[in-house]
Amino acid sequence: MSDPNPAFRALIVMGVSGSGKSTIADALGRRLGWVVEDADQFHSKSNIEKMSAGIALTDDDRWSWLRAVAAEIGRKRANGTSIIMACSALKRAYRDILVQGHRDTRIVYLRGNKNLIADRLRARNAHFMPSGLLQSQFQTLEEPTEDERPIVVDVDATVDDIADRILTVLERSQTVS
Repeated sequence: MSDPNPAFRALIVMGVSGSGKSTIADALGRRLGWVVEDADQFHSKSNIEKMSAGIALTDDDRWSWLRAVAAEIGRKRANGTSIIMACSALKRAYRDILVQGHRDTRIVYLRGNKNLIADRLRARNAHFMPSGLLQSQFQTLEEPTEDERPIVVDVDATVDDIADRILTVLERSQTVS
């Protein structure tokens, strides 16, 4: 599928761990021809060590990480490059840092119930986020509100179906602003 709107923009694919952020971001990137990055690569070593040990991050742990992710989005924006960033972005305050008021940036919220997500996490290998932290992620989660203009997609479908739903919303809007 071609880019539904050639103007630059960014998508932030958000949700709890195990919701499919990286997988959906990759699927969208292939279809749109956009750069895809995962916010996990911007975590500090200490954040990764905490999560690997089953310790939930605090807001203080997250601020520098979120600023680093926002800076990467800003670098892409400055180059005129469209980007899809897979990032948990669980709280409104976190998303505000990432979006920075830019109307050309959309939030894609991958919504799923705890049982489905827990099953996915149990089946996942080689990730630093243990399934034991899922409860803390759901406790932290502030679902995006209408004023954030989110694209909300339930994750109880195939990757192709989820990507199709997101692209349909983008095409219908004809603009991301």
